[in-house]
Amino acid sequence: MADLFENPMGLDGFEFVEFTAPDKGVLEPVFETMGFTQVAVHRTKDVALWRQGDINFVTNYEPGSPAWYYGREHGPSACGMAFRVKDATLAYNWALEKGAQPVQVETGPMELRLPAIKGIGGATLYLIDRYAEGQSIYDIDFHWLEGVERKPAGLGFHTLDHLTHNVYRGRMGYWARYYEELFNFREIRYFDIKGEYTGLLSKAMTAPDGKIRIPLNEEAKGGGQIEEFLMAYNGEGIQHIAFACDDLLACYDRLKAAGTKFMPAPPETYYQMLEERLPGHGEPVAELQSRGILLDGSTDGEKPRLLLQIFSANVLGPVFFEFIQRKDDDGFGEGNFKALFESIEREQVARGVVGGKQPEKEGAKQ
Repeated sequence: MADLFENPMGLDGFEFVEFTAPDKGVLEPVFETMGFTQVAVHRTKDVALWRQGDINFVTNYEPGSPAWYYGREHGPSACGMAFRVKDATLAYNWALEKGAQPVQVETGPMELRLPAIKGIGGATLYLIDRYAEGQSIYDIDFHWLEGVERKPAGLGFHTLDHLTHNVYRGRMGYWARYYEELFNFREIRYFDIKGEYTGLLSKAMTAPDGKIRIPLNEEAKGGGQIEEFLMAYNGEGIQHIAFACDDLLACYDRLKAAGTKFMPAPPETYYQMLEERLPGHGEPVAELQSRGILLDGSTDGEKPRLLLQIFSANVLGPVFFEFIQRKDDDGFGEGNFKALFESIEREQVARGVVGGKQPEKEGAKQ
């Protein structure tokens, strides 16, 4: 294995996340409520580009494509993602030498051939080396929509910060090795979270470029939220995608006004304990609490290193989104991880999924 700090594929961040659904009209309203705008359409395929800041979403409904089949198996979902690389051909050949499974992406006349390999749960992982302004894959294979800004500011989110995989119990090690051996990722965090009824294990992986972060989650014991995701999703896959902004309080207000639904807020005690957990953090606790925004990080040094975050409700089947603001903190909200876990578990208990409570049958007497 290469040295931890080597970048054998020349990775340079995320290029896009690809989405699909069995029918149109499911993805698009969700994207709009989060501030994305459709800016381009593919020249020959039923594919569109949605943007906000430097975040690219691609919707793919092309019949017979890997995305089309993926949508029929998993429903509305993130069916693929793309990494930026220095040289796509060299990166693709490196991946094949390391045992990656190739994915054939059909192209039409005069279209770019995008090298791709099989990723999490059969999703496509593209390797893209054309991403310079004016020379990108979109400039070549897409038509820009007239009268639409090519890089809209949206609601204020500018960067795809990370995306998280949910995997079957016992498979976290397999997917960690996948990213280590192919891309030279390294583990930067490890969590063992226990709730009242369930638990999960999480291994946070990051690429040598420092821009691509992929946490891996698996169930620690049966019946929990990871298992529920896997059942609802019909397999392993991308559980959530995180966007970064510079002012989460303002962005939250815009999201709420646009109709975004959020996960249940943490209990009042969470905010009462913030000063004890992060003394001198300097954040407006009342404003955080009124919005359900979580705060994590460290105040041990000369300057606080903080992370603000909040999560949408499940908006595409069991898939949700995360909204964050980093203030010199490069973690994943370790202190909040348990709060999020417990929030989801409370919602599961209310639905009767865990904890022994049985959901009432329709028509039952009150």
